[in-house]
Amino acid sequence: MEALINRFRNLLLSVKTDFKRGQYNDINWNGRAICILGARGTGKSTLMLQYLKENLPLDRSLYLSLDDLYFKQNDLVALAERFYQLGGRYLLLDEVHKYFDWQNAVKNIYDFYPEFKLIISGSSILALQKSQADLSRRLVYYELPELSFREYLSLKLKIKLEKYDLAQVLTTHQTLIDPIVASVPDIMLHFEQYKKIGAYPFFLEEEKDYVSKINQLINVIIDYDLPEGKDITSSTQSKLKKLLYILSTSVPFSPNISKIAEKTETTRPRLLEMLHLLEVSKLIINLRSSSKGISLMNKPDKIYLANTNLIHALALENQNQGNIRETFFINQLKNSGALVTTAKSGDFLVNDKFEIEIGGKNKTFDQIANIPNSYIAADEILYGIGNKIPLYLFGFLY
Repeated sequence: MEALINRFRNLLLSVKTDFKRGQYNDINWNGRAICILGARGTGKSTLMLQYLKENLPLDRSLYLSLDDLYFKQNDLVALAERFYQLGGRYLLLDEVHKYFDWQNAVKNIYDFYPEFKLIISGSSILALQKSQADLSRRLVYYELPELSFREYLSLKLKIKLEKYDLAQVLTTHQTLIDPIVASVPDIMLHFEQYKKIGAYPFFLEEEKDYVSKINQLINVIIDYDLPEGKDITSSTQSKLKKLLYILSTSVPFSPNISKIAEKTETTRPRLLEMLHLLEVSKLIINLRSSSKGISLMNKPDKIYLANTNLIHALALENQNQGNIRETFFINQLKNSGALVTTAKSGDFLVNDKFEIEIGGKNKTFDQIANIPNSYIAADEILYGIGNKIPLYLFGFLY
């Protein structure tokens, strides 16, 4: 245990607390047991360590990453018991899905040591979601998405920027922009950069390695995380990667599932299952109408990669601007908690009320003329007018 404590203390020294994700304040840290879900690279470990560093007594706290080789031969519950007997009361378990039979281990720790406060997290969302039925009585779940455009600017420039709700962006957008531009005069340049490298906090490291790290992240999710929650073959893993590339180079379209199945050399039912796996893994977003509901066998109306950085990493020179703009919009809206579905005339219906058309600076209202509560989210403009709103402003929703 001493070696684990030394490792954790050394790690804690490197944790900075000057920037915190917006979700930091949304989590009820006083709960007895919480679970933080999120795709790889979104900053879950940092979030946990920041809370520990600023709020918990070090001599009664222990942070463990369960992918540590120590746990290949040592029992987690036995370690927790020993720590508890030594006065420990705060146990933070990272990459929890890496521990064999982790669900029962967490249950036992929770049930046998009622004074323990548990904070757990993991990157294999499929494996963690499968546990919710068993652990829902014990754990409260939170999700950490990729960085918003606002968070990217705050982290990169070390400045504080206000978060706005959707109603503010839609109705008072002209009054919101001057304070932003005062803090970030070259915001349009930063917006272009964010769409390429900015969704994950590791952009702060060597930017020239960012695309390589995105590809590594994709490989780890498909090759290692997915098999922990689903029995899939190496052939399926290869087809999932091919499918991601096809989607990254696509224009926004209503997918022909049979044709995509043919391109990926699989069957229609299997392709629908693959799309479900990629969505659960936070690599794609399947857009449906509000009346359809989410079902494994329901064909999505549109398919997007989860964020624009994935398009940049996979499509390289074969990127479509319309796809990038729509991907940015749906990513920011969904991550802010909005309900986004297909619209009758525009590109998206938000919260079953607002119809939004996405486009460049010359986009007109022709497609959504005479539709109540309709708006244009326009790229390449700094200020909006009326119901035409700068696309980048939707990056300030969380």
